[in-house]
Amino acid sequence: MQFGVFTVGDVTVDPTTGRLPSEHERIKAMVAIALKAEEVGLDVFATGEHHNPPFVPSSPTTMLGHIAARTERLLLSTSTTLITTNDPVKIAEDYAMLQHLADGRVDLMMGRGNTGPVYPWFGQDIRNGIPLAIEHYDLLHRLWREDVVDWKGRFRTPLQSFTSTPRPLDGVPPFVWHGSIRSPEIAEQAAYYGDGFFANHIFWPKEHTQRMVALYRQRYAHYGHGTADQAIVGLGGQVFMRRNSQDAVREFRPYFDNAPVYGHGPSLEEFTRETPLTVGSPQQVIDRTLSFREYVGDYQRQLFLMDHAGLPLKTVLEQLDLLGEEVVPVLRKEFDSLRPAHVPEAPTHASLLAAAGGAKDSTVHAVDDVTGKAPEEAR
Repeated sequence: MQFGVFTVGDVTVDPTTGRLPSEHERIKAMVAIALKAEEVGLDVFATGEHHNPPFVPSSPTTMLGHIAARTERLLLSTSTTLITTNDPVKIAEDYAMLQHLADGRVDLMMGRGNTGPVYPWFGQDIRNGIPLAIEHYDLLHRLWREDVVDWKGRFRTPLQSFTSTPRPLDGVPPFVWHGSIRSPEIAEQAAYYGDGFFANHIFWPKEHTQRMVALYRQRYAHYGHGTADQAIVGLGGQVFMRRNSQDAVREFRPYFDNAPVYGHGPSLEEFTRETPLTVGSPQQVIDRTLSFREYVGDYQRQLFLMDHAGLPLKTVLEQLDLLGEEVVPVLRKEFDSLRPAHVPEAPTHASLLAAAGGAKDSTVHAVDDVTGKAPEEAR
């Protein structure tokens, strides 16, 4: 099972000091968090994609490429790649390039995001959100698997004899998760392609997540990819820890109360009772996270949000120490001991490569327009 952290890259005032970090500080902090994640033995670092204040991660591949050069083992991912407002051709090219630079340590999560105004900024209509997600991913899926694509759709210009470059590393496209909080259509899409389904699992009660994952599992089996319990599931979550649970609650409360996404609403106590948010000791985080399996089944990836709501970098790095040293080793052991042998592990480039029968040179050489031959043949 894979454990890691994801960030939304918000630039938020620290409510305890009134200090607002600069964009430069926040970007550098995200890199520091990724490096710390590898240091403490986590598996995954994932960044969101946003194009509006107060968020800074507008170019995930730039950030992940930089992190790839400074890490050796960490799997680099996204906590949202905007499949609706990005051109699927550019996604195909950018993430294939990142895959080569990172020697395969790349996957990505498709999503629609939660910022309505982003649609017109990129020439789209939010009312087409679901159709855009379906059509754009259909094209992206083909671009990574077919050397030459002829395509016509509703939302972008047609493609004629188009080849996206570079081709995926070893002929194996990056693994894709489809992320959703509330849309059953996205669970259906993930199941149709046999891709992973990632339930954000932060803002909603467990019964909602349970229904979404159950739908995905049922449809995954329907499309013949395996049994329902072999479907590839990921969960998000948010935790805040101190060795003493009362200290954790006292320290985190002002951040929760002023957080852009859930501040000034239900109390911290209500939110931790009704959603998976866990504020307490490392043992409480372990117990709460292990309970997720009771209602979603065996799953493959658990990502934690650690740096939200204005928490200073020093505090976040302390959280990662606790997560890597005290929480994840126990979770890893417990989840692995409970997982039946027929339930797959989280996909990696190595496992996908083995399933494909080994690496191949996927380079596509252009044909000369005059001679009709490949360049080396025309000489």
